[in-house]
Amino acid sequence: MQEVYSDNIQLIHALKTGDPKAYTFLVNTYHHKLCVYAYSFTHDHNSAEDIVQNVFMRIWNKRKNLKDDFVISNLLYKSVYNEFIDQYRSKKSVYPLEKKYIVALNAIVENEDEHSLDRVIKLVKREIQNLPPKCKEIFLLSKEEGLTNIEIAEYKKLSIKSVEAHITKAFSILRNSLGEKANTYLFLMFG
Repeated sequence: MQEVYSDNIQLIHALKTGDPKAYTFLVNTYHHKLCVYAYSFTHDHNSAEDIVQNVFMRIWNKRKNLKDDFVISNLLYKSVYNEFIDQYRSKKSVYPLEKKYIVALNAIVENEDEHSLDRVIKLVKREIQNLPPKCKEIFLLSKEEGLTNIEIAEYKKLSIKSVEAHITKAFSILRNSLGEKANTYLFLMFG
């Protein structure tokens, strides 16, 4: 038999003490309603379920921080909305990049043998090794290590313009040596 919590304060107190029956009551009472609410934003059942599950997990993990004067239903609905916004923002910036990566990968693999990606990686690495030493070093600091131009300039005691010139020169040499697919190859290797 399911425990029934007559008021908000009693439910919050039980949650704060870690009572699993209170958590079960919370899920049984609000899960469906919150999924419907989340679906109104996502128009995707799986995403709505994920959002609601994340909210319930966060409530349980941070239950000790619940305040007695919280209205639990308001907290849940606001949390679902905030979770949706967070997921939307994080996915919005990733999707265009993922799409570019997939298009670039398909361009290489399409109509070629299964070893073409390995061949491309070896080719790009070889051409990078053929760059002039200073140019190669700065290019790798930028692309492999992920340092900004300012960080490279400080690290190598160079001007920012000099760093930019070396990176531009490296790209120019690589485009000439790798041919028409140079940008695609470099995108696959370094994003």
